[in-house]
Amino acid sequence: MIPRRILPAIVVSQFAGTSLWFAGNAVISDLQTSLNLPAESVGWITNAVQLGFIAGTLIFAFFSFADRFSPVRIFLLCSIIGGIFNLGILISENLFSLLAFRFLTGFFLAGIYPVGMKIAASWYKESLGKALGWLVGALVIGTSFPHLIKGLHFSPDWQWVIILVSIVAISGGLVIYFLVPDGPLTGRTSSFRFNVLAKAFQSKDFRSAAFGYFGHMWELYTFWAFTPVLIQYYAQQHPLPVSTPVLSFITIGIGGVGCILGGLISIKKGSARVAFAMLLTSGLCCLFSVFIIEFPTPLFFFFLLIWGFSVVGDSPQFSTLSAMTAPPEYVGTGLTIVNSIGFAITIISISLVNSGSGFIDFKYLFLLLLPGPIFGLWSIRKLV
Repeated sequence: MIPRRILPAIVVSQFAGTSLWFAGNAVISDLQTSLNLPAESVGWITNAVQLGFIAGTLIFAFFSFADRFSPVRIFLLCSIIGGIFNLGILISENLFSLLAFRFLTGFFLAGIYPVGMKIAASWYKESLGKALGWLVGALVIGTSFPHLIKGLHFSPDWQWVIILVSIVAISGGLVIYFLVPDGPLTGRTSSFRFNVLAKAFQSKDFRSAAFGYFGHMWELYTFWAFTPVLIQYYAQQHPLPVSTPVLSFITIGIGGVGCILGGLISIKKGSARVAFAMLLTSGLCCLFSVFIIEFPTPLFFFFLLIWGFSVVGDSPQFSTLSAMTAPPEYVGTGLTIVNSIGFAITIISISLVNSGSGFIDFKYLFLLLLPGPIFGLWSIRKLV
């Protein structure tokens, strides 16, 4: 009998730890002013975290840290260290030091997000898909949380946003340490091997699931990174009743509901159908974003909610599809590789949109994300 506190504790801890992800983005305008950063710095800061996360996942997997040591203790340690490096934003004196601290924060996020998944898997088996829906939902709300802190304006000093995010992240590590022991299903998974890449991708179904995930990732983090920019662009011509940070929090955070509802629907409809429907919806949002400046404010709000809901609602389902279609002996390493490639793709798309913002009319900018959903839909069509 699994104690009822386990899943809520993991969800809360996942939310708290992943709040570190977009802490820099939430105060980007203040950083640009205090450090005299260019407009393109929003993409650079986001990519620094992504690069750190990629490096962290590969190193954690290569040395099998989560298999050799207690995942709960790793989660605690990385929450503390990640929270400390997040505070590095406060002492950054130039762009280089800021990017270095964001890279290190991303590195230790590799001991929070994936390890949180492993802890959940050590407790849940038959209901793992539902549990993953809750965990990815917690990730989504966690990434949007710094925008909410910024939008509440409880302090005139932006530094308090960073301090509170670090406190929340460290608290999340303490919650999981004191409330969630390593589960009964904790065990060794396959160690990291680079030659698994070719062997895993020999499976047609695994290729379809992985390529669908890659298309999804092309859109996801770039949309999240540029959500405040999109809202500010609209606000230049249409007065908004809420601030940009608050609306950014709502837009990104609604994706947590998408993950949870998608997980529940997938029980009856299947993960492939849910992933296809979500990706199709977000792809249509990319397409119709060219008209966004012409939308009346209520329609603009509704459009953002639909896009935020669908852009990540397929994420747990792609993880489920990849786990179901991977060769059994290569599940652990195969998923690590797919995850790392997916985050590497986000760096390309973020850089493309970041550089494109300098010479492309903004209303056409998000069309650069459209190839991701198109490629993803084409890839998973046979799994539906």
